[in-house]
Amino acid sequence: MEYLAAPAAPTQGSILCCHCGVPIPPNPANMCVGCLRARVDITEGIPKQLSVSFCKQCERYLQPPGTWIQCALESRELLALCLKKIKASLSKVRLIDAGFIWTEPHSKRLKLKLTVQKEVINGAVLQQVFVVEYLIQSQMCEDCHRIEAKDFWKAVVQVRQKTLHKKTFYYLEQLILKHRLHQNTLRIKEIHDGLDFYYSSKQHAQKMVDFLQCTVPSRSKSSQRLTSHDVHSNVYNYKSTFSVEIVPVCKDNVVCLSPKLAQSLGNMSQICVCIRVTSTVHLIDPSTLQIAEIDGNTYWRHPFNSLFNPKQLEEFIVMDINRVQEKKKPAGAGARSNKHTLAEAWVKKTSELNTDHQYFCCTHLGHILNPGDLVLGFDLANCNLNDEFVNKMSPHNIPDVVLIKKSYDRAKRQHRRNWKLKELERDREGTDTDDERQYQDFLEDLEEDEAIRKNVNIYRNADIPVESDTDDDGAPRISLAEMLEDLHISEDATGGEGANMMTE
Repeated sequence: MEYLAAPAAPTQGSILCCHCGVPIPPNPANMCVGCLRARVDITEGIPKQLSVSFCKQCERYLQPPGTWIQCALESRELLALCLKKIKASLSKVRLIDAGFIWTEPHSKRLKLKLTVQKEVINGAVLQQVFVVEYLIQSQMCEDCHRIEAKDFWKAVVQVRQKTLHKKTFYYLEQLILKHRLHQNTLRIKEIHDGLDFYYSSKQHAQKMVDFLQCTVPSRSKSSQRLTSHDVHSNVYNYKSTFSVEIVPVCKDNVVCLSPKLAQSLGNMSQICVCIRVTSTVHLIDPSTLQIAEIDGNTYWRHPFNSLFNPKQLEEFIVMDINRVQEKKKPAGAGARSNKHTLAEAWVKKTSELNTDHQYFCCTHLGHILNPGDLVLGFDLANCNLNDEFVNKMSPHNIPDVVLIKKSYDRAKRQHRRNWKLKELERDREGTDTDDERQYQDFLEDLEEDEAIRKNVNIYRNADIPVESDTDDDGAPRISLAEMLEDLHISEDATGGEGANMMTE
């Protein structure tokens, strides 16, 4: 039997190049690749050398016509910027691939390797690879130019609080750092009663004003001044000023409310203690534990002032204390604090230990005070108060002493504090010896008040070893476990900028 052989697969024939005569597979142009490239250049009209503008001060590149963007070397953003400069020339070809060729960072050169395709003679598609070189030219951007000219800001936010203590400002500083609202500031200047934030645009300043009104009880007003005017293009340049006034009441201040305001808050006593300042002013009545919150609008309708400043705090020793069982709330009374205990105490000034004179008072610190403890407070019986509401009150309704907080060994607490806070970089007019004492008061408030701690980023201090959760005298301290569970803590052992938020 004879087997028929399978037919052979058809083979493609070859033709000769019409120019050089080399055998080639058939193509619509009847030319080899070498001859086709020698006679047709699909990159014709695409520039091979260009320039990009770079600002040395802010390290940004110019994206025409007037936008400056931040780009890292060999990044996608820089690649897009370079391709946009030849976008019009690439409209006649098809871009297949684009990438950077490595160059020295100090060479002031960027080399871009492009692969393009284009249909040429009789439908033949030709692909070609070429290099475009970009020269980096130094050019100062408008923002840096204004900074160098010392007249660069367009808007300023003036934050003021007419108090002698800066506890509210320290708290506000931590909120600004946490929400990173200081990144758009050109300059932060500290003066005796507040801070000035300078911005390059009015929108950034307005954002800061809105943030302040949401975080602290305040009121604001704005104004603007014409700096220049172009009559040909009808362009006006203004400098805007925003003035923000914070309520002049700080934590641990004793205030006297107006009768109308006290009645509207549930018939609480006019003499109250400020226990916290957040978006509202938190007050407590030391004789009934009744609490109230006053926002900025309510305060400016019924303003009141602090009766004492922190320097007038006096040290008392608790001679005897008796916890008082809470009475039934009368009709119309406001809410009471569950974190405090009402007590009646007999105290004596540490400066009058040689005498037998004692003071009787009601206090909201019954949960932490014991006989023999030291406590800080204000003496209302032997002071001359100049307040319109106090002068109209009956002397029987004015307490002799208002106790504010328990006194601890500050040096020991400061030595064992194993955490720290960041601060804003600002220009200071002068150093005040009282600022350090006020800052330590604020740190102590963070240790004692959980509600404030939750809004603050706290960083570990690797220079201080971890110890027990309380001092020898019973003062509260923050433990590492409490930091992880309750606070926003960052790992920042070296003080660098690479801290990672552990609980967000």
